[in-house]
Amino acid sequence: MRNSGAPPFEPVPGTEESHPAELVLLAMGFLGPEQTLLEQLGVERDARSNADAPAYATSADGVFAAGDARRGQSLIVWAINEGRQCAREVDRWLGDLSRAAS
Repeated sequence: MRNSGAPPFEPVPGTEESHPAELVLLAMGFLGPEQTLLEQLGVERDARSNADAPAYATSADGVFAAGDARRGQSLIVWAINEGRQCAREVDRWLGDLSRAAS
């Protein structure tokens, strides 16, 4: 769906689309990580209220953070780089789980 392009970004009727997906990642304007979600997941926060995740893994087992949620508001190129690095850490974590289960 498209929007009007100006706050409050009203949807433009008739522009809806549907795409099948197993995973959807959203990159939107940053107002800080959702504090309620971090609390519910048991994620510790840094002094600026971002997810405390020095190496992408947070204090909650199996919960990772990257980009603005970890660094604070920054450039999209940092978010892209962090997403890739975080994906490597998640892959390592999943590999460790798989080896432990065998």
